Amino acid sequence: MEGKEEDVRVGANKFSERQPIGTAAQGDDKDYKEPPPAPLFEPGELCSWSFYRAGIAEFIATFLFLYVSVLTVMGVVRADSKCSTVGIQGIAWAFGGMIFALVYCTAGISGGHINPAVTFGLFLARKLSLTRAVYYMVMQCLGAICGAGVVKGFEKGRYNSLGGGANVVNAGYTKGDGLGAEIVGTFVLVYTVFSATDAKRNARDSHVPILAPLPIGFAVFLVHLATIPITGTGINPARSLGAAIIYNKDHAWDDHWIFWVGPFIGAALAALYHQVVIRAMPFKSK
Repeated sequence: MEGKEEDVRVGANKFSERQPIGTAAQGDDKDYKEPPPAPLFEPGELCSWSFYRAGIAEFIATFLFLYVSVLTVMGVVRADSKCSTVGIQGIAWAFGGMIFALVYCTAGISGGHINPAVTFGLFLARKLSLTRAVYYMVMQCLGAICGAGVVKGFEKGRYNSLGGGANVVNAGYTKGDGLGAEIVGTFVLVYTVFSATDAKRNARDSHVPILAPLPIGFAVFLVHLATIPITGTGINPARSLGAAIIYNKDHAWDDHWIFWVGPFIGAALAALYHQVVIRAMPFKSK
């Protein structure tokens, strides 16, 4: 009994009553060490199978993402009444749900980016090398093109008449509106990615890595609800490029730059906000 009482006393005092929050949480944690920044170039990666395996995972994930999401868009657009289909909410769930599932499946292999804007933001934060970032973006774009191509194979003659799932600035909105929507939407997504995968939170809360795909997918869902009426919601340059190449109509290419510039600006702002404001990385003592 005496030993058990000692265990109880140790257990009761093992953790402090108050968890530090805000700037108080920036002190050194015994169970956490800041990971070193990734090198700009890492030639050794090119000799590693895990490097190529990660790229293949990004290709397959983006392929599946485009296949399910664009096919859902086609089903909604071709219906006479949106009430007879899943509607805008269903499209948003298709995009968000696929991101949730695919991030969960690929996070341990490639990090589960599935989006050049996410890769760009993580690169700016020195979470991966330039070599890996460029490789991921290429594989993501190739996967997106193949995914949209399969959808066109299923839809055949109806694909072009239904818009091909391509992103355009919708009637009633200016290009500036579309660019702003893409910047803010991508900021929401990439900021969520940083917060959900933060190494310090992972060290403090063991459940965070398991739950990380959920807020990321939910962020995609919410952004789609907000911006589908404006741009059809890009926030993913690979998704926009794949649909535009397979659809290949002038009006899709007229606005296409918005779906690269907007997401990259949004990702850069999210990386800056998280690293400088939230984590205060430049102000930490070496």
